[in-house]
Amino acid sequence: MYSIGIITASDKGSRGEREDVSGQVIKEILTDLGEVKHYIVVPDERMALEEQMKFMADRIHIDLILTTGGTGLGPRDVTPEATLAVIDRLVPGIPEVMRAKSLEKTSRAMLSRAVAGIRGSTLIINLPGSPKGVRECLEFILPALDHGLAIMKGEAGECARP
Repeated sequence: MYSIGIITASDKGSRGEREDVSGQVIKEILTDLGEVKHYIVVPDERMALEEQMKFMADRIHIDLILTTGGTGLGPRDVTPEATLAVIDRLVPGIPEVMRAKSLEKTSRAMLSRAVAGIRGSTLIINLPGSPKGVRECLEFILPALDHGLAIMKGEAGECARP
């Protein structure tokens, strides 16, 4: 079981004007992967996002941080920039799969700017802001997450096959 952190980027959610359904969807789907140790809703502000990612990765040593929201083309959508500012290494296959599989459902998937990467021993993944998008993207990547986290944490061998 892994420790999980959830960061929802939402101006309205951070002011209490909108319920964070996407964060709840993440919690529900990941119950078999681990335990949510930290959950927060922050405004769509780069510094707030960076601070929370650093806190979760560096101070409380969360294994997996999932963000939801702020990955689109809007002027306040800054989650990818915040993520890129704090990660050490990119994991491009995760958002590539999310976009490719999502394109089978909607052409709007090409507008996602989501990224994924590693900070220290924490995997950070940007998810869409909609509950439907969160559910679908997690469905696409969940089968590989356990193995990826185990490799990252040094708890599993590489996956090379003869």
